[in-house]
Amino acid sequence: MTTRRQFVTSTAAAASALAFPLVGGAQPKSVRIGVLHPVTGSLAYSGQQCREGALMAIEDINKAGGIKSLGGAKIEALLGDAQSTPQAGSAEIEKMNEAGVSAVVGAFASAICLATTQAAAKYNLPHVVDVGVADQIVERGLKNTFRFGPGYRKCAEVAVANLHVLNTAAGKPARTVMIIHEESLFGSGTAQLLARELPGYGYEVKEIIKHANPTRDFNNIVLRMKSVNPDIVIPANYYNEYALLVRTMQQQKVTPKAIYSVLGGAASSYKFVKEFPEAANGIIDCNHWFNPKDKRSAELKKRVEAKGLFFSYEVFMTYTSMRVLADAIERAKSTDRAAIIDALEKSAFADHIMPYGATKFVSGQNMGAQPLMTQVSKGDIKVIVPREYREIDPIFPLKA
Repeated sequence: MTTRRQFVTSTAAAASALAFPLVGGAQPKSVRIGVLHPVTGSLAYSGQQCREGALMAIEDINKAGGIKSLGGAKIEALLGDAQSTPQAGSAEIEKMNEAGVSAVVGAFASAICLATTQAAAKYNLPHVVDVGVADQIVERGLKNTFRFGPGYRKCAEVAVANLHVLNTAAGKPARTVMIIHEESLFGSGTAQLLARELPGYGYEVKEIIKHANPTRDFNNIVLRMKSVNPDIVIPANYYNEYALLVRTMQQQKVTPKAIYSVLGGAASSYKFVKEFPEAANGIIDCNHWFNPKDKRSAELKKRVEAKGLFFSYEVFMTYTSMRVLADAIERAKSTDRAAIIDALEKSAFADHIMPYGATKFVSGQNMGAQPLMTQVSKGDIKVIVPREYREIDPIFPLKA
């Protein structure tokens, strides 16, 4: 557990590395922003990736002159660890509020975001949600909460509609579906939405299987899959479980017509593709993805890889969310929380690498946010839908 002293010390250390002296004048007061993610526990990999994205954005904003409307004030990161639990996330919000942050960016997982946005609302503390896909996050009327990316309802609708297009074009070879999901808000909510959407398009949902986080053995689930023999397997889980599930399928030689992910934790991950190229090959995913036609995407990817990291959705979602917040502070010309909330409500931020267009928050949700459909092909991840971002033609089904 992080003590208050450790929290302030670690955040001060992180921030001092980001401070740039002003020439010939007093340094304007820095803008303190809470950067809150699960950097330990079962979600540590994703949390660390998110934190890296936030710190890279802060570095870029500060290098470009900081918050110019506040005399070039630098952004100072106060780092928090949600320890992969909602309770620890809420406790970090309390510390950040005491430390006087102007806003918070985070906190990756849906269940954690649900808790941290609620905790922040008590203090009218602006909270920009980077990933958390559960729609409850933005449906509770919290005025302090702004989600940059799409929610799981939007992702499920897009995924099922596109599955139907691909399946119809192929002569409708796929009719049965099995959904495997993790037990928390994200996985359960996604599975529920899919189970509701799929029958309307003529698919039979044969089985829905829930698993714990973490799960270290998928043999029984894959044996069950063998006996059910679905045409399509839809996993909705975080990175570790996703990777293990698909590898277990490969080991047991279970090859459905398609592995078709909705917000699959590893499906559109360069880490997964590099480590398990055969297991990953051909997987389709509906997920957060950058605009491949924007050359700044390739530049940011190169920078991330130069640090020995993978350019995962956690990195670019949190990177862009931090820039959305900085744009709001620039327009607010203030570190006052109410002024920042007002500026976020009026956001039209469009200087980003996402396939979204200008940011427009309605009841805290960015209405322009959309997932892209990707497919793993020849050891790389390529966009297949929508057409304006397409890099390769989709292969469906994988197994005739």
